[in-house]
Amino acid sequence: MFKKFLIFLIIIGGAYMSYHFYSAKKIQARALNEEQKNHLMAEATSTPPEKTDRIAKFEIGEGTTFAQVMTDKASTTYGVAMEIYNAALPVYDLTKVKQGKIIELVYDKDSDELKELRYKVDSEDELFVRQTSLASSSAIWKEEKKPIPYEIRERVAKGTVKTSMYQAAIDDNIDIKAIIELANVFQWTIDFAMDPRVGDTFEFVYEERYLDGEYVMPGRIFAGKYVNAGTEVAMYYFEESESNKAYFDEKGNAAQKMFLKAPVEFRYISSGFTTGKRYVEAFNVSTGHRAIDYAASAGTPIRAVGDGVVTHASWSTAGYGNLTSIRHNGTYSTNYGHQSRFAVKAGERVKQGQIIGYVGSTGFSTGPHLHYEMVKNGTKINPLLEVQPPGEPIKAENKQRFLDLQKLYNDKMAK
Repeated sequence: MFKKFLIFLIIIGGAYMSYHFYSAKKIQARALNEEQKNHLMAEATSTPPEKTDRIAKFEIGEGTTFAQVMTDKASTTYGVAMEIYNAALPVYDLTKVKQGKIIELVYDKDSDELKELRYKVDSEDELFVRQTSLASSSAIWKEEKKPIPYEIRERVAKGTVKTSMYQAAIDDNIDIKAIIELANVFQWTIDFAMDPRVGDTFEFVYEERYLDGEYVMPGRIFAGKYVNAGTEVAMYYFEESESNKAYFDEKGNAAQKMFLKAPVEFRYISSGFTTGKRYVEAFNVSTGHRAIDYAASAGTPIRAVGDGVVTHASWSTAGYGNLTSIRHNGTYSTNYGHQSRFAVKAGERVKQGQIIGYVGSTGFSTGPHLHYEMVKNGTKINPLLEVQPPGEPIKAENKQRFLDLQKLYNDKMAK
């Protein structure tokens, strides 16, 4: 009995000693881990983070010049600003910087000295002006303009007009800027104020542009179709040669024509072309209306529908208010009435699409709108019915290449 009791005491004692031995080891290991952790933390706090160049961004305010951004906002000397301006001049004039855009300045990580300017010139190109040697006593700046390195993804979009093209884009989750670009492709063929009908359909292939994995904007329209009241109109972007990159219809005729279909960024047409009299209650008169009225917000830009020479840009006593007239050739001229203000002068040569004035309600007018007339051989005609000849076609030797491209995009839109 005593022997068994002795063995029991030995076992209990051994367990007790083992427990304390391992506990001591645990405490020792824990203390070692804490010591290592403290050592690593000390190393982390004693090692300064790696230096990087400092980047400062400055937005261009209303009426602000490049020199003002550099001297007032960025605290750069006028002399340095002029050195950068002169260096950039061969590729870009920095006096043309635009309100709302950003100038980025990069400062050296060691000296904090200005070493680089970056500026996105437009949606396609970015300007860099770099100091070539920071160690030099006299700075030498070197310019470079490079394409913005977008990642391009191709998208096919489709929609049906229920109320408007704008609403159709929203309904189908299409970037509004892409719809505007699509309208620009068809601007010689379709008047999106008068022509669209409920039930019209559209489909197009276009670029989506990304930077660092983030969507930025739509890019070029590659191809598009619009079915208006059952009639399909199709356009395709085709690079026939370095000097002829444009849109062409399904037969290979150039999309661009002598006149745009619409002279203004419109909301809707308030009064169509008529040959008879119409009664205007506000003035208690009946008058003819051989024109198209485009109702739009006051200040909406008005575009010249074609190239020509401005023959009149002043007040008209005939009820037009502020009137601009353009002579396009020996056959055609156009008139733009009721403007709030002018953007051109008589005698000035203008290009198709150029802004010539702004929508107003001057003269014989009951609200903001553009009174637009087209005159052919001295007679006012309905511009919406005037048939324009097709543009210059693709050359025969390039026609098959165009047809192959057309099939490629037709197949994509058909999916």
